[in-house]
Amino acid sequence: MMDTGGRAGSATAATTAATTATPRPGLRERKKQRTRDALLRAALELFVAQGYEQTTVDEIAEAVDVSQRTFFRYFAGKEDAALFLQRLSESHFIDAVRERPPHEAPLEALRRAVLESWDTIGEAIEAVVPIELHMRTYQLIESTPALLAAHLRRSEEIEEEIARLIAEREGLDVDADPRPRIAVAVFGGVMRVTGRRWGAGEDTSVAAIRELTASYLDHVGPALAEKWDTRPSAGPPDPSAGS
Repeated sequence: MMDTGGRAGSATAATTAATTATPRPGLRERKKQRTRDALLRAALELFVAQGYEQTTVDEIAEAVDVSQRTFFRYFAGKEDAALFLQRLSESHFIDAVRERPPHEAPLEALRRAVLESWDTIGEAIEAVVPIELHMRTYQLIESTPALLAAHLRRSEEIEEEIARLIAEREGLDVDADPRPRIAVAVFGGVMRVTGRRWGAGEDTSVAAIRELTASYLDHVGPALAEKWDTRPSAGPPDPSAGS
């Protein structure tokens, strides 16, 4: 009885501590979040419907019935709004990498983390916009040079962060041992190929990009470690040839 009561008391204390640590936002903060989310959704819907370059900040603000000045309170500009959820997805992935068990090899940890991210990101996205809108925006990024350039610049920063995280997992000095950066560069290259192939397709679902990601990552080992040309004529030279 004493033990049961102790566990109940601990659970209550833990719940109280969690509530204290993450208090519900006040009315003012909730109102600001609703305004930000409304602006974000309006921006993404306009980008997808009429194109990123063709959409103005004034149109986005007008769709939510706020001023241009209000838009700039939440976003640095159109690019910031277009890439907002992509940044959220990147943070979600980094957290997933950080939580992978230490016994996994680096590329396996990255593979499992990205697939897990695709399995779990929906809830975080749906709290802001429909997941379908997010996926169509991701496709838009892949097909819009200005957004793709910004996305790739950010990808370089993410790769460096992940390389340092992998080095820490493996007990390595990232500046002395090239393997973490090489592994992450390979992984990042696969992800960019996946994004381009998925972006050029007609199926914009999470399931489609997850399946494509898994398939491409499964080819990493054979692509790097095995000979590709298996034709008989591609075998080793015959020592007797020319005798």
